[in-house]
Amino acid sequence: MTTSNPFFDHPILNSPYQCPIRHWDLDDSGQPTQKIIDRRRAADFITPIPKPKKRKAAGMQKEILFDEGKGLSTEKQQYDITAIINEVRGQVDSWRALPNPNQWQVTPETARLLGHWRHHEYSGVRPFFCQIEAVETAIWLTEVAPQSRNGKRLLDHLESANKDANPELMRLALKLATGAGKTTVMAMLIAWQTINAVRHRGSRTFTHGFLICAPGLTIKDRLRVLQPNDPDSYYASRELVPGDMLADLQKAKIVITNYHAFMRRERVELSKGGRNLLKGRLGEELNTLETEGQMLQRVMPDLMGIKNILAINDEAHHCYRSKPEEPDDEGLKGDEKKEAEKNNEAARVWINGLEAVNRKLGLCRVLDLSATPFFLRGSGYAEGTLFPWTMSDFSLMDAIECGIVKLPRVPVAENIAGDEMPMFRNLWENIRKDMPKKGRGQGGDLDPLKLPLRLQTALSALYGHYEKTFELWTTKGIKTPPCFIVVCQNTAISKLVYDYISGFHRQLEDGSTVLENGRLALFRNFDETTGNALPRPNG
Repeated sequence: MTTSNPFFDHPILNSPYQCPIRHWDLDDSGQPTQKIIDRRRAADFITPIPKPKKRKAAGMQKEILFDEGKGLSTEKQQYDITAIINEVRGQVDSWRALPNPNQWQVTPETARLLGHWRHHEYSGVRPFFCQIEAVETAIWLTEVAPQSRNGKRLLDHLESANKDANPELMRLALKLATGAGKTTVMAMLIAWQTINAVRHRGSRTFTHGFLICAPGLTIKDRLRVLQPNDPDSYYASRELVPGDMLADLQKAKIVITNYHAFMRRERVELSKGGRNLLKGRLGEELNTLETEGQMLQRVMPDLMGIKNILAINDEAHHCYRSKPEEPDDEGLKGDEKKEAEKNNEAARVWINGLEAVNRKLGLCRVLDLSATPFFLRGSGYAEGTLFPWTMSDFSLMDAIECGIVKLPRVPVAENIAGDEMPMFRNLWENIRKDMPKKGRGQGGDLDPLKLPLRLQTALSALYGHYEKTFELWTTKGIKTPPCFIVVCQNTAISKLVYDYISGFHRQLEDGSTVLENGRLALFRNFDETTGNALPRPNG
């Protein structure tokens, strides 16, 4: 007998184009209780508390140690449940509701853009509420907040958060679920800044110079639509800017790079022997690395003449200043320790690069866009706590309830007896010791058919639901099949899972091969009779 599950059957509660007004209630473990709450979901995160401003010794008392309920706080770093996002959200809601643009306390250009994003009749893709809200938050904090007491108090909080964690930078994080369209938000932010900078020359509030930093080459290539002269540029193709303002965007200077470019390179290629020879009798180390100025000239030549640059970090959770004096990685060993060290090195390169830009050229602000602006393990902060400079939030659950992203399915058909949490909800922790490590170089010795039984069972459970959905869609005449996604820890594991699902040819001792066809029939890549590869779908 099957039981009804309203959340999975009908997860969408709100329009993607309006402020959410209802949400599914979740229990302490994050699972739906099947109750609908008639208000927007509050942002509920634990974050490091910025250190208070220094006071005179005579008036100092021993500070109260906060208890955020997780046992994370120490005398050196305290944590608490943040209320700042909900407070900023309330201020932006009240500001948005003002009927007269003259009450908005923004420039005429900003007012024009806000009206366009909110009310324009789009011929194609229309911005979601969450995208507009993220931009509105940045606009309110920049143009409106400095004009009120409450606004100044929130800006003081933002300044304190940065002074503690990013002493050389002023950062603002906007949290937006994966799939909710961060690239569109970037385009809207660039349009707002550029058009105002062009029409208000000399203003320190606005700029036409932008440094877009991404964590990898794939994301960097995807962001090319932010260039006004790109054939697929979002400003025109998605109607993000009124037609008469498009010309102003041609004056934007935009550099898109990945953080690896901030690594200073060798100016002279020398072998170890050649370096020792040139080192000479004095024993002085040769400094053949680029200077900061040379690195910046290589990475962002188009911005070298601009003194007021706006940096935008995509997937910004990779960028932070670690706290070596208070590490949280004391218990890390083996692969976990290596992963933490890798995270910290990437974060160090990224933030050092931004600090170099600030020292040499000047950054007016750093805008962080991420679905997960949380500190990583080994950062010196408690893992999974929110960046304290985060001022807006639109979560994955919000995106699901607005129909912006699909509801992911996880295999929950089986539980392990005695376990409090169903095993499939935390599958990796239950199988990690039995899985290959990255870089072992043992790919030829690993058998895809000897995956851990728990992993095989999880794949079969998820596939069983997929197969029923596939048949239902086919019956209804839906030609595009549903999507089956398996996320793996490393490439060695992904190859094993890929072969298990789709099939592979096993090498025998005599040099011949035999087909081991995929264990999930709809995803098989080989003909059962001939063993030949099947043609690619839609190929």
